[in-house]
Amino acid sequence: QIQLVQSGGGLVHPGDSLRLSCAASDRTFKNYAMGWFRQPPGKERELVASISWGGGSTHYADSVKGRFTISRDNDKNMLYLQMNTLKPEDTAIYYCAADGSSYSGGIFERDYDYWGQGTQVTVSS
Repeated sequence: QIQLVQSGGGLVHPGDSLRLSCAASDRTFKNYAMGWFRQPPGKERELVASISWGGGSTHYADSVKGRFTISRDNDKNMLYLQMNTLKPEDTAIYYCAADGSSYSGGIFERDYDYWGQGTQVTVSS
């Protein structure tokens, strides 16, 4: 069983940048596709981005394409989400998640086996 511990997040202004990090507990991290989800206030959780085992394949929600970048460092057991040009509609609780069943990461919550604790990102002027 892999454990995921998130860091980063906070309150930023529109147009600012922020990086979220997700630390995995052990080296099996490299065997998991990974994803970042978010849950805006009053809405359902949605996939933001996913990345394959080796990092060569990524997928983004249309709403964040060109602004967010998902990356991973398998040597350090780390997952990242670089968020640029943040907008108020990016306000949400963000979660990292591990998918042990697919190469590039599923698009549904049910595809993921393990979850981070969540971190709040608030974009407000």
